[in-house]
Amino acid sequence: MLRLFQPCLPTRVPRAPSGPQWCHEIKHDGFRIVARLVEGRVILQTKQGYDWSDRYPLIVDALYRLKVSSIVLDGEAMSGDSFDDLWNRADDEAVRLCAFDLLELNGEDYREKPLAERKNRLAKLLKKDRPGLEYVEQLEGDGEKIFEHACKIGLEGIVSKRVDMPYQAGLSKRWVKTKNRAHPALMRVKEAFEREQLGRV
Repeated sequence: MLRLFQPCLPTRVPRAPSGPQWCHEIKHDGFRIVARLVEGRVILQTKQGYDWSDRYPLIVDALYRLKVSSIVLDGEAMSGDSFDDLWNRADDEAVRLCAFDLLELNGEDYREKPLAERKNRLAKLLKKDRPGLEYVEQLEGDGEKIFEHACKIGLEGIVSKRVDMPYQAGLSKRWVKTKNRAHPALMRVKEAFEREQLGRV
């Protein structure tokens, strides 16, 4: 197991925030990954600290193709539009990384920079299309309206982030998530909880 690089974990809220200090991103239904290219080696670290670089060759290849000496990205591993395919490892070779934050670049720690600056640099870095790696755009405007639209088209929800704040490892209120109660992801959480409760009886 690797030394854990603890990602920022959004706090769940009942209503999405709004205002100029907030931006919003679509919440992807995948596996959280901190992707690192360090000293010529790619590491795809899960929240639990495991290296899944042997699972997702397309992401690994995309990181090697970046013209950087080192980089650390925060993102979500995705397989098409189906979490079941990702969970069942039906097509590991096609899994891509949806990158939403830049934590380190060419030896420079970006975590103390405000999110707006990190996102801007990441957008430029990933401007060129490449298989296995894509940039997660931020949305500006009324958080509730963006969340309502996300629910209407069947998405998991949104993550709202303070554009003026540095990156914070662990549970944070600088990032908050609003989840679609009708999405399969929430049903999976409910089913897992119910199974756990039954096991205690």
